[in-house]
Amino acid sequence: MNIHPTAIIDPSAHIADDVTIGPYSIIGANVTIGSGCEIGPHVVIKGHTTIGKNNRIFQFATVGEDCQDKKYKGEQTFLEIGDNNVIRENCTIHRGTVQDNSITRIGSGNLFMVNTHIAHDCIVGDDCIFANNAGIAGHVKVGNSVIIGGNTGVHQFCQIGSYAMTGGASLVLKDIPAYVMVFGNPAEATGMNFEGMRRRGWTSETIGLLKRAYKIVYRQGLTLEAAISQLEQDILPNCPEAAIFIDSLKASTRGITR
Repeated sequence: MNIHPTAIIDPSAHIADDVTIGPYSIIGANVTIGSGCEIGPHVVIKGHTTIGKNNRIFQFATVGEDCQDKKYKGEQTFLEIGDNNVIRENCTIHRGTVQDNSITRIGSGNLFMVNTHIAHDCIVGDDCIFANNAGIAGHVKVGNSVIIGGNTGVHQFCQIGSYAMTGGASLVLKDIPAYVMVFGNPAEATGMNFEGMRRRGWTSETIGLLKRAYKIVYRQGLTLEAAISQLEQDILPNCPEAAIFIDSLKASTRGITR
């Protein structure tokens, strides 16, 4: 274990033997840090927080802090972070509240760029990118491989489906279905992330079917219920990837970004 002598470590913290902790960092009570993690200088981590393996946290990040919710009265709440995440300078990630499930949960392989904020009770999947100054409010759910553009703000309780993408400085007020790209203030749908699909090696047939799926929802003037029914009949049998899109439509509680 390589802990700088100026770091302050609570005796109840559980830290793997090969963790590095930089100068003036503070590791509080009930914090667990897994193998291979690098904690930079001037980082604050509070409990109850569990951090997995091979995460890198840069200077001035605050992880596991009390939430910014006036209902919070000091109850025991939690933060869980997976493996192989990069949390850059000045990021803030807050624990949950008892009004939800008492937990904020971050998956694995994510990149949180400078000054991003993950509020209380948020759920973030795997392999997401949050660009500089992006922030998601309380209770937001983000799928896998999502890209949140710089200076984007996401309203509380919104859901963002897997492979979705927001343009820079977008204001997201409604749910974003899987694969869909949005931009603007307020955000509007501009298409699907087809370039991202091509980079992942998806076939032209699959991409073509998802283009049809997008048009059914966004271009034919159908109600959401009617569009989902048509997707299940015409697209899903030949395109298993459409299931993620359909499921995100069904899961929407705030209405979808159009």
